[in-house]
Amino acid sequence: MNVSLGWIDIGILILYTFVLIGMGAYFVRKSRTAEQFMVAGRSIPAWAAGLAVMSTYTSSISYIATPGKAYDSNWHVIIFSVCIFPVAWLTCNYVVPYYRKANLISVYSFLEMRLGTWARVYASVSFLLYMVGRVAVILYLVSLLINTFVPWNIAVVIVGIGLITIVYTLLGGMEAVIWTDVMQSLIMIVGILFCTVILTVDVFSRPDYLIQHAFDADKFSWGSWEFSLSSRTIWVMIIYGVTENLRNLMADQNYVQKYSSVASERDAKRSIWIAMLIYIPLTAIFLYIGTTLFAFYAPGGHPLPDSITKGDEVFPYFIATQLPMVIKGLVIAAIVAAAMSTVDSALNCSATVSLLDFRKRFFRTEIDENQSVLFLRVMTVVWGILGIAFALLMIRARSALDVWWQISGIFGGGILGLFLLSLFNARLRVWQGIVAIAVSVIVISWATFARNLPDAWRWAECTFDGIIIGAVGTAALLAIAFIFDLTNRRKEKTNNIQI
Repeated sequence: MNVSLGWIDIGILILYTFVLIGMGAYFVRKSRTAEQFMVAGRSIPAWAAGLAVMSTYTSSISYIATPGKAYDSNWHVIIFSVCIFPVAWLTCNYVVPYYRKANLISVYSFLEMRLGTWARVYASVSFLLYMVGRVAVILYLVSLLINTFVPWNIAVVIVGIGLITIVYTLLGGMEAVIWTDVMQSLIMIVGILFCTVILTVDVFSRPDYLIQHAFDADKFSWGSWEFSLSSRTIWVMIIYGVTENLRNLMADQNYVQKYSSVASERDAKRSIWIAMLIYIPLTAIFLYIGTTLFAFYAPGGHPLPDSITKGDEVFPYFIATQLPMVIKGLVIAAIVAAAMSTVDSALNCSATVSLLDFRKRFFRTEIDENQSVLFLRVMTVVWGILGIAFALLMIRARSALDVWWQISGIFGGGILGLFLLSLFNARLRVWQGIVAIAVSVIVISWATFARNLPDAWRWAECTFDGIIIGAVGTAALLAIAFIFDLTNRRKEKTNNIQI
């Protein structure tokens, strides 16, 4: 499928590009110190930081994959969003106060305070690799969509979007990231609401009441209550929702750096709740679009071409064939905005971790503001180029999402485990921490790759649903670490008694 854009739609995309670069140039004067570049001088309003946190949750993956999931299956994804409520409460009451009192910019310095240098290094390296993978997948997916409308080589699209994002991020720092995120969030919400209205009118107002097809197919179900970890049950989604949201709000520099850019602890908490109270209904709208698309293209509705074989392809096809000129350009701009708002944050946060967790921590601590800002800008370019390079490699991948699940599972699970250990004040020696991490990586690797094994090796096969691989790795790390912690505490108690 290839649907050409009208000149007005192309003009909207070009104008949007110039606006982004202009915003980056405007905020250059507000990113002259390292603190301004990393946390915008802690001067961001709570509502703006909240929109920025929300935009980090959503991306081109959400715009395409979430409606696709609802089209293919049901509403089980909503459980991930519902699990945000207890996690946000826990974060606001027990995590944010400590982070604010410690005046943290890099969240991984918290691990060094509680566990030691080894934990900070592992988490920082894992985060950087995790971010390269995320940037690559998002750039590839949004470029794949744009390539539907523009007859350019997909590699050219990847490089173009990547370079534009690098330019305005390195110019304006975190302030440019947050205010472009605000603009991009508003564009995204308007675009998604317009699609919702068009679909609703069509599937509810027609005499044949197309939405009935969705009810008949049980598309509004949240999943099965069967207690199984090998299929996408409600229990699996709860485990995934709790662990992934904990990792996001407590242990991911992307989120922490944004709610750390406000003036006070109270504003940081407000920004988190603003983000969550927008993201949850927005997820429901994405799912609703997928369900109404199922009804829209059901028998008796609008026929789908044979080339459309999976849910992820349906919403792009709808945008290409059903939206009028101008609106089509705005919606495509919204999808590009969702991608860029995630990539710009990833680049800024990767540069921040590079400065605070490596350059200043291990190499040369005494560098002035100009050198720090220059280093931050150089690292923004470096991580951006690496993201583009791996996005180009994604062109040959069978499934970008499968690659993403493997990256997030291997590099994400261990980070969450370390932060949970920190909250519980676990007492570990360096070698014990390394052993716990190694066990976690081994378990995650097993859960990722031990699939569909030959009959002779079937006993070693992992049957867990792939979505909870990170949670399995976290559980393994915690189990080993708490055994060591218990042993160490008993030894300390024994020694104190003998003294």
